Amino acid sequence: MKLFNNLIVNILPIFPKSFVWLFSKKYIAGTALEDALDTTRELNDSGCSSTIDVLGEEVMEREKTIQSRDLSIQVLKALNDNNLDGSLSVKLTSLGLRFDKDLCYENVKTVVKEAKKNNYFIRIDMEDATCTDDTLEIYRKLRKDFTNVGAVIQAYMKRSVDDVKKLTDDGIANLRVCKGIYNESPKVAYKDFDKVRENFMEIIKLMLESQSYTGIATHDIYLIEQSQELISQMGIDTSDYEFQMLLGVAEKTRAELVEQGNRMRVYVPFGEDWYGYCTRRLKENPKMAGHIIKNIFIRR
Repeated sequence: MKLFNNLIVNILPIFPKSFVWLFSKKYIAGTALEDALDTTRELNDSGCSSTIDVLGEEVMEREKTIQSRDLSIQVLKALNDNNLDGSLSVKLTSLGLRFDKDLCYENVKTVVKEAKKNNYFIRIDMEDATCTDDTLEIYRKLRKDFTNVGAVIQAYMKRSVDDVKKLTDDGIANLRVCKGIYNESPKVAYKDFDKVRENFMEIIKLMLESQSYTGIATHDIYLIEQSQELISQMGIDTSDYEFQMLLGVAEKTRAELVEQGNRMRVYVPFGEDWYGYCTRRLKENPKMAGHIIKNIFIRR
């Protein structure tokens, strides 16, 4: 199966974009902001909120980081103008992290400041291991002046428990906790499936014990059930956590969680860079390719 998945990833560039869009459209709102707004509106109607992601990362030109910043601000204004329940996720490499950390900080600070005007929240996405230190440094710096910003912790990273302990000790841990998707070295990331699950639950427990707002970002039924059991045992109020899922994934489970009275936030990516986003994600995690091909060609 591994060889098959890698084969799909390697031959993907020979297919026309229209073919790639066939399996991408379920997971991406569209190319335009209006697509993301329409998707958010539909999610709101079903009892979910959204976090909108303007697709684009690994930007290496100053002018393009400004464009990314301004588009993020445009998203915030559109959410407010349309009275929608949503937030914004940003990737720091789209704002200059790779080549100018100070520029990146000023860009993201401008976005966070704009979001604060109308009480919107900014989630700083976590990228690969080379970005972790800089991302958490910028997050800490922002939290000195803003409370409407949070970060992401990836459970498969060996450092993550220590990172969470430091953030909770400092009282600034508003975190989305996910397993992690990047193909990291075994030196820095756990590769064992059960160990990642164990680490995930240890982090969730740390977050809830510290009374930090917790985004439980998973489609893994086991982790969802374990989190629910922990929430029940600790008597955690529904206002102190939320479940989070990707657009187009585990929709039945998503609906069940909402029906049970849980907060649910759905990750809504959009933008002209949808093709680059899809191909990068498949290269980072070839297992996704096999799942996607199966979903297209196998009826259930």
